[in-house]
Amino acid sequence: MNMTLYGYEETWIAVDCGMMIRQDLPDSPLQVPSLETPEALGIRPQALLITHGHEDHIGAAAWLWPKWQCPIYATPLAAGLLRAKFHERGLATDAIQVIEPGEALESGPFTLRYLPLTHSIPESCALLIVVGDYRVLHTGDWKLDPEPLIGPPVKGATFRALAPLDLLVGDSTNAPMPGHSRSEGEVARALEQRLAQCTGRVVVTCFASNLARVLAVARAAERCGRRVSLMGRAMERMVAVARGLGYLEDMPALVPVSDLGYLPAEEVLVIATGSQGEPRAALSRLAHGRHHSFELMAGDTVLFSAKAIPGNEYQIERLKQALKRLDVTIWDEFNHPELHASGHPAQEELRTFYGWVRPHHLLPVHGEPRHQQAHQELAHSMGIQSPLLPVNGDLIRLDAEGLNVESRHPQRPCIVSQNAVAPLPGLAAEQGSSRHGILYLALSVAYTGTGWTRIGRLMMDAHRVSAMDEDSFTEWLDERLEEIDVSTLAELRSALQPQITYWLGQHLRQLPDIHLQLFAVETPAFR
Repeated sequence: MNMTLYGYEETWIAVDCGMMIRQDLPDSPLQVPSLETPEALGIRPQALLITHGHEDHIGAAAWLWPKWQCPIYATPLAAGLLRAKFHERGLATDAIQVIEPGEALESGPFTLRYLPLTHSIPESCALLIVVGDYRVLHTGDWKLDPEPLIGPPVKGATFRALAPLDLLVGDSTNAPMPGHSRSEGEVARALEQRLAQCTGRVVVTCFASNLARVLAVARAAERCGRRVSLMGRAMERMVAVARGLGYLEDMPALVPVSDLGYLPAEEVLVIATGSQGEPRAALSRLAHGRHHSFELMAGDTVLFSAKAIPGNEYQIERLKQALKRLDVTIWDEFNHPELHASGHPAQEELRTFYGWVRPHHLLPVHGEPRHQQAHQELAHSMGIQSPLLPVNGDLIRLDAEGLNVESRHPQRPCIVSQNAVAPLPGLAAEQGSSRHGILYLALSVAYTGTGWTRIGRLMMDAHRVSAMDEDSFTEWLDERLEEIDVSTLAELRSALQPQITYWLGQHLRQLPDIHLQLFAVETPAFR
């Protein structure tokens, strides 16, 4: 979850604040860093610094920041994504301060500079931390991509100017891999070549945050005569935030998903979320026939332009089995590895980078123990001291004696509800007595002759209700309305209420009290 605390004398700062999705637990809740140890040790950071906008680096900020109330520093894209998260939880965003790549700031005794590196999301930065007599480089996630598609390549001169460093806290994710990680430019050319071979409709799934990949897919689709549509809230939000910051200006025009049914199959391409088998993501809904305006069929192709995150293999395999039952062609990292590039450095990139910055000590972080061990061995081969393989909860001291573990604090999991949001001010839900909350639903409907249709927005007012996916619920509700062929509001209410109760029982941890209000609307179009 990538939260690191740096302390000097009595002052502390936090670098990154990520979360992970626990696919192994019911309802796939989120796990965030536990604050039990920092609070017990009297550690409260006076600033939170974000290296880049990936969920495993920003996803827990909206849960943990309220306990700190400190300034948050982030590059423009990460700041925009953080603001969206804070808005969802009803939090003020005044603490989020934008810092451009290359800029410096001061926080107590710490002087910090954001140094741009390439990664699978724009504006990734390493942090140079200068405090006392020490110079530490916290790399965050990075690679040396000569052709990143979005943003410039890494400037070696910037990092050569830092040498020598006292300590480098570095990304171990691809340390066992020889050679050099693939460039986004290479992937873009491979995507265009493969798309030209497809005959039916194509769905490409990748991480929403990989804007270079999204751009590469869209450009390749345009050159192959295909129209592009986005599917999934995370994808739509990421593209919207990026466009607002001036990224993706040369991305082809997008087609609404609802219009895809009017296009010939060979002209359709969808970029969808769900590459990790997430049950509620767009691709999973397609695989199980649950999307209201798009349906996969034999002859279509689903292209996975992302590798499996360790721990997600079972979910991804279940997703692929569902796609195979639809007789859909699947291209993935196993049969077409050229369609994905890692965002992390392989061994030759590590050697090149360490040759630039010449650290005296390395602390290998990120990845699993085998990745850290491979990183440690590479450091030793270059004459860099790397005495420790840190684990979560280690308190490590850097002083004239080098690196030493002061104490170890085992970390207990801290689980939060995946879509929990703070109640918005002004909602009318009363402080009722229901132990599991109260859910008020109000919708205007019109009779079509064979069923009902919703007119306008679904009004939803939740008080102490566990997290729910409102988009999925709304889509499900619209489908049910179309199927209920009764002629009066009273009959519609009688038919709909138990179905709503059943759906909520399947999707919420606790079933709230449900209050359903229906309004009839006269609509000439249905006469």
